[in-house]
Amino acid sequence: MTRILIATDAWEPQVNGVVRTLSSLAQELRGRGRDVRIVGPSDFRTVACPTYPEIRLALASADALGRIIRDYQPDVIHIATEGPIGYAARRAALRTGRPFTTSFHTRFPEYLSKRAPIPENLTYALLRRFHAPATACLVPTESMRRTLAGFGFANLVTWTRGVDRSLFRPQPKVDLGLPGPVFLTVSRVAPEKNIETFLDLDLPGSKVVVGDGPMLPELRRRYPDVHFAGSQTGEALSRCYAAADVFVFPSLTDTFGIVLIEALACGVPVAAYPEPGPLDVAGNTKAGCISSDLREACLAALTLDRADALERSLAYSWQACADIFLSATEALQVQPELQLAG
Repeated sequence: MTRILIATDAWEPQVNGVVRTLSSLAQELRGRGRDVRIVGPSDFRTVACPTYPEIRLALASADALGRIIRDYQPDVIHIATEGPIGYAARRAALRTGRPFTTSFHTRFPEYLSKRAPIPENLTYALLRRFHAPATACLVPTESMRRTLAGFGFANLVTWTRGVDRSLFRPQPKVDLGLPGPVFLTVSRVAPEKNIETFLDLDLPGSKVVVGDGPMLPELRRRYPDVHFAGSQTGEALSRCYAAADVFVFPSLTDTFGIVLIEALACGVPVAAYPEPGPLDVAGNTKAGCISSDLREACLAALTLDRADALERSLAYSWQACADIFLSATEALQVQPELQLAG
């Protein structure tokens, strides 16, 4: 049985696109007979992230990752994040020449530049160095692949995302008791998600925000007319999509946006800025409206056919996601006789 080790700083109970991608991937891989070991924050002592105390940062070391790798003896090593666990796994693999793949999930340069005077070019250079030794760097969209290639990243492989169609599906319109039309966003309520831009739009009907995060108390105070539903998962989240007339994605810094295809799978057209992720998912389709004027996109999306949104979602599956992952990783399996020194 092929043993796959995935090292990630983002893991349950965190709720974000990275966790959803990796948990869905692991489920699909296990269903195909692979043994998957997730190395996450729970494997180490942790400290609260300074800006997001609900996120725990692992006190990981290359020695600790080396012991985990030596004990598990993986055939495949995949490093999913550039945090403490990712760096420790990278060092542990490089010490003994073990090949590994990486993935690029988060536009940290854009995130950081919004919070501190750190040039994006500098952060991209650091990330390029992190990913350079990987035999493949998996990126979520073609537009993101082009962006990274422009910054000198190599060995880039476009790695799609999927959606759970048993959960996210068309269903009868859910009445939230709010004036229509209903404009919905599902997001972590944090500065980098640009939610305030959506909330400031002059739109008819109602705005609904699903998600939790550090800005939630402040936004609740500042926008009393907005319906904040908090964090929702499973069928409760599916019902939120079913209540929406348009799904609004105001982020300027995401690399994909799994919520986009969840909305489409529920038959909800999307409105977004022309950024990586929305451009790939809904650009040049009848499933959404992409515009630098988000209000214009929201109003135009009201006129779209929900059947076209559903049809567009069919291009994405976790099966295809797993196929690409296996193609990029299993051809580079490490030899079982390789052992970590010390």
